[in-house]
Amino acid sequence: MNRVILVTGPARSGKSEWAEDLAIQSGKPVIYVATATENPNDQEWQERIEKHKQRRPKDWQTISAPVELSVILNQAKPHTVMLVDSLGTWIANCLEDDDLEWEKTLVDFLTIVPLVEADLIFVAEETGWGVVPAYPIGRKFRDRLGNLVRRLSTVCETVYLVTGGYVLNLNVLGIPLPEVKS
Repeated sequence: MNRVILVTGPARSGKSEWAEDLAIQSGKPVIYVATATENPNDQEWQERIEKHKQRRPKDWQTISAPVELSVILNQAKPHTVMLVDSLGTWIANCLEDDDLEWEKTLVDFLTIVPLVEADLIFVAEETGWGVVPAYPIGRKFRDRLGNLVRRLSTVCETVYLVTGGYVLNLNVLGIPLPEVKS
C-alpha cells in the first residue's frame, strides 16, 4: 500500500521544503516530478526553478511532467517516493482545456493516485483566501485548484498545511468535510 501525502500552503510558505524533507525522511529513492516548464525568456522564473534544483539532493531523479502527470504516476516503481511539485503549476499548464476535458483529466488523476505503487507526496498552492480574481482565467485556476486539493485530500493519508512558519497536520487538527461531488 502506498502512502499519499499532500502538502499545501500559500506562496513562499516552505511547502516545497517540507515536502522535500518528508521525501528524505522516507529513506527511499526519490523521483522528483517537476510540473514547471523552463522558459529562458523569463529570468525570474528560471531563477525560481534553479533554486529548487539546487536544494534537491543530487541522487534524486527528476522527471518533467507539465501535462501528462497521470502517465508519469502510472510508471512509478514500488519502494520509491514520487514528489510532485506542484499541482498548481500542473493546473496552469492545463488551463486551456475545456471543463469536460479537465474533468476527465482530473478523474483519471484521482483514480490512479490510490493505485500507484510508490509513495506519493504532492505539493499544492492555496489560492482563494482573499479577493476573487477579476478575470475569468484567474477564477478558473482558483476554482480548479481548490477543487483538486479538496478531492485529492480524501485519498491522502496525511494532509499538511504550511503557513506562517509552521507545519500543521490537518488530519490531527481538523475535521474532514464530506466528500465533494464533482
